[in-house]
Amino acid sequence: DAAPIAKPSSEDGRQQHTLTIHQEEALAKISGAIEDPELQPGSFLLHGVTGSGKTEVYLRAIDQVVRQGRQAIFLVPEISLTPQTLERVDAWFPGRVAVMHSRLTSRQQFEQWWDIREGKYDVVVGPRSSLFAPLGDLGLIVIDEEHEWTYKQVETHPLYHARASALQLGRLTGSPVVMGSATPDVETYYAATRGWHTLLELPDRVSAGPDRVSRLAQVEVCDMRRELRDGNRSIFSRALAQGLKECVANRHQAILFLNRRGASSIVQCRDCGHVVTCRSCSVSLTYHSNQERLLCHRCNRRTRMPNTCPSCRGAHIRQLGAGTQRVVEEVKKLLPGVTVDRLDADATRSGQDTEDTMARLTSGDTQVLVGTQMVAKGLDIPNVTLVGVVLADIGIYLPDFRSGERAFGLLCQVAGRAGRGEDIGRVIVQTYNPDHYAIQAAAAQDYQALYQYEIESRRGTGNPPFNEMVHLVFQAPNDDQALGHATETGRTMTLRAEAQGLTDIEVIGPAPGIPSRIRGRYRWHLTLRGRRLLRFIEGMEFPQGCTVDVDPVHVL
Repeated sequence: DAAPIAKPSSEDGRQQHTLTIHQEEALAKISGAIEDPELQPGSFLLHGVTGSGKTEVYLRAIDQVVRQGRQAIFLVPEISLTPQTLERVDAWFPGRVAVMHSRLTSRQQFEQWWDIREGKYDVVVGPRSSLFAPLGDLGLIVIDEEHEWTYKQVETHPLYHARASALQLGRLTGSPVVMGSATPDVETYYAATRGWHTLLELPDRVSAGPDRVSRLAQVEVCDMRRELRDGNRSIFSRALAQGLKECVANRHQAILFLNRRGASSIVQCRDCGHVVTCRSCSVSLTYHSNQERLLCHRCNRRTRMPNTCPSCRGAHIRQLGAGTQRVVEEVKKLLPGVTVDRLDADATRSGQDTEDTMARLTSGDTQVLVGTQMVAKGLDIPNVTLVGVVLADIGIYLPDFRSGERAFGLLCQVAGRAGRGEDIGRVIVQTYNPDHYAIQAAAAQDYQALYQYEIESRRGTGNPPFNEMVHLVFQAPNDDQALGHATETGRTMTLRAEAQGLTDIEVIGPAPGIPSRIRGRYRWHLTLRGRRLLRFIEGMEFPQGCTVDVDPVHVL
């Protein structure tokens, strides 16, 4: 969350702002821990609404550490956010900021690692891997958007969460850890309410005006069921279509958010109902119009669009659902001549693509930006006055106890892109489930409502933070083999718990994974829920192809 635009100081390229009272109070507590590492707890949760100036607090705390001759780590959840953060941090510490991430070549990574080790940099910026930078005298760790699940490494071993690792590194080095978010992880916020972290609140959005406080964007929820009943079959509600026209006419910019790539999400036969799926994964293929190909978003397999149904040979093939490509096409139909850009994993294959897209948006060349969750974080464009959420329902009913929390966080983050300048922002959220608690809380931008619902629900079900959780995924080329491994392991665990008299440990499953097959390997999973689970599974042997994930970020 960038603070308002101000003139750079004469000292360097940094921007000097008058802090609000809440910013001053937060910075004072962090500064106290920097000066006296013995103060406990040495970890802070900086909970601030979007645009509240969290980054300003981070930078001043880092400046204090650097003036002491020590170094800092600034973690961001995604590589795509690194250039934006780097520009801001480098303005404060020109020539003294290193970048570490996996898109660097092996040579670049080694050179950065060596220069950091030699003490040539004061600050390291990057995603979770930056946590392992060889800094000689670490003094502060910042975790921006601490709620993001991308801080957990889930694809390759070792499986670890950068937030938990950062807290441990902070304890080992005597370095304060500052975790920031507008929508904190429910478990992190719960820990702060218990005194395990110091809770710091930034309740106001800051502005360049004399009172330094501005209003959050106005949020409207649009019931797409009513739109359909009234004969509107467009992907845009009447309110959003009119809002886009007015926004462009007033020479403002708009962001449209849809967390789904491609032109259509499902290709289906109208004769027999068959849905075209990936041969290696149990997921539907997505049509990408620019490539004229069907793409599997799990294994990246590409295939031609069929002329006839693979099942019944019927010729009536239709495309259902919408992705970001389709949204771009519909915007161009609605607003001929308007400059539309796209920000998603297909449109930005490299870091340079992302930077170019951002440069066009910042300069005003892009009038409407369409994107996936990449547009939800880090964008601070004062001229963006309208944000449209094309479909808020994606992912909200996944069988994962965190699905509502994730939907809320994403909606609040994308809503926070509107109204960061002098004009009040407007957010239009389109949904088929307007009464869902996460959508209601996001529309009100009420984190406390979301938190209270989640914490009471989890108290009743025994989910984290009230219990620990271990997720086991069994994969095999044969479905019966994967299920057999899961069933046998579940039976062994149940007997083990009974033998030890542990009545507070649940073995849940086995159940098929979602999706049930990826890259030709079938998936079944078990979930352990209870206390002292690491001690419980210590010494157990698991079959080949089993992944054991402690404190999982998802259980699909």
